[in-house]
Amino acid sequence: MNLQLEPDVAFGVHPDLGVAAAVADDRPFLDEVLRKHHFRYSSYLDVYLLPGDTPHNTAVRTVARASREFQDVGLSVAADPRIVLPSPIPTPDGVPVRQALPGQSLTALTGELHGLHRSADVADVLEQIVDEHHGAIGDLEEFIDTAAAWCERLGTPDGRELGLHLRTIAHHVAFLGDQLVAAQLDLAEMPDVTPDNAPPLAEVPLPARHEVPSVTHTARSRAALAASPNRPAPTTGPAPPDEAVRPRAPAPNARRSR
Repeated sequence: MNLQLEPDVAFGVHPDLGVAAAVADDRPFLDEVLRKHHFRYSSYLDVYLLPGDTPHNTAVRTVARASREFQDVGLSVAADPRIVLPSPIPTPDGVPVRQALPGQSLTALTGELHGLHRSADVADVLEQIVDEHHGAIGDLEEFIDTAAAWCERLGTPDGRELGLHLRTIAHHVAFLGDQLVAAQLDLAEMPDVTPDNAPPLAEVPLPARHEVPSVTHTARSRAALAASPNRPAPTTGPAPPDEAVRPRAPAPNARRSR
């Protein structure tokens, strides 16, 4: 096997200038592809750079697309793993900085389900989504809350109204997380294993997007009242069903922290 020690293209992160790309030689094709993906050559540094104001997610997608284009024609590519690490989320003075981690890809987690056979394994995957600190549900709730704060900062009636609407949506997301935690706990306790003669998951038809599968009253109430990392178990008697499933009323200026 012939191992190539030096890649044709290498992507990395410059501490001050952001995502950069270096090429092994001056082949026109390398320059053409990098410029197509918005890299610009710096003769002073002898590297290609993305614009300094490129958002993190855009930069990651740009590197992935350019890398794929190079690999499709047989070129070798190397990339610094730090490219996928987002910058810390800004916080007020005196508040500890929350270090951002690479987000879990829901597409990748969905793909994992196709190779699982035990209920407990499915519960482990679902736990990655509902994790209180780094799960997709919590991240989505924080994103919506931050978008609401952005709208409120406009200081206009429309901004305040949209901010309140977004905070209501954030409460719905939190409630969805509670329900998913209940489902995750049920999966963890189920001893079921996929039968050997079960069809591949890819061949099981999924419901149409506009259809909502029916849920029994008992299951709905249990999910609504189940304890979760985001909501402790109730200490009093169970709330009426219509109260149990109603989203919490948002506080105008309160921000939910995880």
